[in-house]
Amino acid sequence: MDAVQQTLEQGWKPGAERKQRVLRERAAALAREPLGSEPAGETLEVLEFLLAHERYGIELKYVREVFLLKDLTPLPGTPAFILGVANVRGQVLLIVDLKRLFDLPDRGLTDLNKIVIVEAPGVELGILADSVLGLLAVSVGEIQPALPTLTGIREEFLRGVTRQSMVLLDARKLLSVGRGAWPGGS
Repeated sequence: MDAVQQTLEQGWKPGAERKQRVLRERAAALAREPLGSEPAGETLEVLEFLLAHERYGIELKYVREVFLLKDLTPLPGTPAFILGVANVRGQVLLIVDLKRLFDLPDRGLTDLNKIVIVEAPGVELGILADSVLGLLAVSVGEIQPALPTLTGIREEFLRGVTRQSMVLLDARKLLSVGRGAWPGGS
């Protein structure tokens, strides 16, 4: 302890060789992979679209295509979120309006509306989107649980929220609507 105290009082000055060794050791320590680091995690390819000025996404493996909304036939006696049916290349598809299902502000239909056709074995349906923003890759580790403000029916169909505030939908649960599993027991 006395030697350390004496060195501090006299002022210790390392030689050039000692400085180089210390710098090499520091560089090696900084270049090492941190303990517990994981390789790049799994990513999801996501189609991003707008609903009432909010960003939503759905996993691309469930998306068959994006189609321009054309002739829509309303279905009387169905829940309000069932917009109707549309003929897409000879196939009649159920069209769901998530804005009505999630109780979001409705802007009405325009020529810019798109139908995102989602599918799984045995079921297909269309989701009305205000506009399609494009594709993006989302790291699975980045998906956070739904916000506390997203409650009720909205929370039921959500997979989570990304750091960029994009709401990721659970396609499997949405496709259950296409099988007739109406939310709220209707």
